[in-house]
Amino acid sequence: MSARSPETHLGDGRRSMALRRLLASQVAVVVAAATMFSGVAAQPVVAAAPLHANVIDARGLSLPPTTSYCLTNFGIHCYSPAQFEKAYDLGPLHTHGIDGRGQTIAVVDSFGSPTIANDLHVFDQTFGLPDPPSLKIIAPAGPIPAFDATNSDMVGWAEETTLDVEWSHVFAPGANILLVETPVSETEGVTGFPEIVKAENYVINHNMADVISQSFGATENTFPSKASLLNLRSAFFNAYSHGVTVLGSSGDEGATDFQLNQSDLYTFRVNSWPSSDPLVTSIGGTQLTLDDAGNRLAPDVVWNDGYGAGGGGLSSVFARPDFQDGVRKVVDGKRGTPDISMSAAVDGGVIVYYTFDPSHVGYHIFGGTSESSPEFAGIVAMADQLAHHRLGLLNNRLYDLSRSPFSGIVDMTTGNNTFGPFTNSDGNTYTVVGFDAGKGYDLASGVGTVDAARFVPALASGH
Repeated sequence: MSARSPETHLGDGRRSMALRRLLASQVAVVVAAATMFSGVAAQPVVAAAPLHANVIDARGLSLPPTTSYCLTNFGIHCYSPAQFEKAYDLGPLHTHGIDGRGQTIAVVDSFGSPTIANDLHVFDQTFGLPDPPSLKIIAPAGPIPAFDATNSDMVGWAEETTLDVEWSHVFAPGANILLVETPVSETEGVTGFPEIVKAENYVINHNMADVISQSFGATENTFPSKASLLNLRSAFFNAYSHGVTVLGSSGDEGATDFQLNQSDLYTFRVNSWPSSDPLVTSIGGTQLTLDDAGNRLAPDVVWNDGYGAGGGGLSSVFARPDFQDGVRKVVDGKRGTPDISMSAAVDGGVIVYYTFDPSHVGYHIFGGTSESSPEFAGIVAMADQLAHHRLGLLNNRLYDLSRSPFSGIVDMTTGNNTFGPFTNSDGNTYTVVGFDAGKGYDLASGVGTVDAARFVPALASGH
């Protein structure tokens, strides 16, 4: 199914944001969200599961923009790798050779991108990054259809792929990257997941990756039955038994998410899978405010910037797992998401480079929790390297570390993931009240975000 891409104009035609909602809960649905969430009249948006947003118009930019340029020309912040190197305190790790070397990050995306090897190389040359030791592309679930630059669904997934690969590499420039392409677009409900499960099991069974990043998801309520969702979990059990860490983006529509028709949002709180799975570490979204050098001008807040909001809430499928017993006052008897959060805002989006679409060649700005999952995958790769072994399912460790002031987990106490107003196809306007950030664990930011120089050693050592 292809995704239509309405545009939200930021002042004039040069400030248009292509709103694509690729994988209903983890790519950078900032685009779709923007149409419904910025005061602009809502248009039907097909939600194809990635959650990324492209803020530059069809031409792209021939040179990477600075934060000052983005503020002047687009009215939003945008960030380069060097700014995140400073903001997330990655420098001390990279300087000492803790860069993910010897580890492999698997990025799973429908269709992939036909130009990702070239695009990553140009991105690296632009920002002074080394090429990864290895970039391998596999399609274990079946042949990938020929890329069609006029197919908005394929374009959206290619954008997602570019974001995932380039920004996992920013965080762990020494790690190998395994791009795992699948032949069926993940949308809502079961569609696309059988192929994803097959591909992930292949990767795990062949010992090909240490951490798997999933920038996609489907609203739990869109599955035909609870059993139909539970029957898709084999790769997560497999990953658990092999010590492979699995991450999932928490979503871009705050406390709500898309219905099965892929255009309307639920008018009550919902959650999305695989982020909600207890065998997955759910990665939420934050908003950073940085200057051109990467210095913080304000503390991080929950991503909720008018273009989208970090997903979070209570699962309707999974009961409270043991690792959340310590936050039972927040989650009650249900699995709560997210577990931890990283940058995802559109107003604070990251720069990517691609050439797969002749009309869009150049630099673009993406946001969404599709960004936060690959970023955290880089963090995990560095921790695996430092530990000299795979850390596997992280969730018990994350919640234990959150109780230590020396863990590098940075609590976030500002913001919420309320979503709205938005207009559904019935013509009515709704707001879904979400959850507030607060001291300790909450359903807007999880346990918080990270200072990598402190967090990676703490995660690697387990205390």
